[in-house]
Amino acid sequence: MLAIQITETGGPEVLKAVDLPVPSPGPGQVLIRHQAIGLNFIDTYMRSGLYPMPLPAVLGSEGAGVVEAVGEGVTRFRPGDRVAHGAAGRGAYSEFQVLPEGRISRLPDGVEVKTAAAAMLKGMTAEMLLRHVYPLKAGEACLIWAAAGGVGAILTQWAKAIGAAVIGCVGSEGKAELARSHGCDHVILYKSEDVAARVREITGGAGVRVSYDGVGKASFEASIKSLGRRGMLVTYGNASGPVPPFEPLVLSRAGSLFLTRPTLFDYVATTEELDASAAALFEVLGSGAVKIQIGREYALKDVRRAHEALQAGETIGSQLLIP
Repeated sequence: MLAIQITETGGPEVLKAVDLPVPSPGPGQVLIRHQAIGLNFIDTYMRSGLYPMPLPAVLGSEGAGVVEAVGEGVTRFRPGDRVAHGAAGRGAYSEFQVLPEGRISRLPDGVEVKTAAAAMLKGMTAEMLLRHVYPLKAGEACLIWAAAGGVGAILTQWAKAIGAAVIGCVGSEGKAELARSHGCDHVILYKSEDVAARVREITGGAGVRVSYDGVGKASFEASIKSLGRRGMLVTYGNASGPVPPFEPLVLSRAGSLFLTRPTLFDYVATTEELDASAAALFEVLGSGAVKIQIGREYALKDVRRAHEALQAGETIGSQLLIP
């Protein structure tokens, strides 16, 4: 089978197409034939070495397809079932993947395979952020960075469905129009505007209750300055690099703020938690409250180009790899 493997960390050039044997499922495991694979920033963190892992390694954290075979004792699935995964660990950049049955979700009839591959990791991340890390309420103001990106677009639509006031940060006029179409009440061009000043202007000086920030280093200060008293900064990604060390007194001086750095895997650690998160995602997808925009599809063998576009900030919506 075709798989994308790295033997060293670095830029997109370390991604190598290799021919590996099709794995066989063991007890409690399921063999999935991927029909679509999601592309995520976490893949670039693993490739670069920001998130260390044993090498050689096959990257990829999200995919969808059909159950090809099941191992002994599997009861949740059978061959032919439509399934998806987004919190099962790496290895999705491949035509086939073996995963534990408890880390896979069955696709409802109303959710297409490509939609699921583009939405599982990003959508469950959004569900975690909005419903658990900072449970957003109707009428509250929130700041969403990279509002036209994969997670940002889902966050925006879901936050609007909750009834929140959404301020989105984007890098260009084109992305601003897209963010507005997803429901942003206000859009800030962070490359040319003072984000914190605009947030204070929009909120009448109060600031936002929460900043959902997947950008990291470049946005950290602006996020802090945009928060109201006892607000929360949820830094969940490092698109511009990791947040540098800082003095905790920064949080005190800015209004007794809260800071958290969550990861999805701690919120879907059990099968029951995974099922609940996936069910909430499928519900908003099925209702039409959240629509998934697939920005571009790449052949799996062209993954280098996909990584280059993602890191350059050229992507809109979710990106897919097709085996």
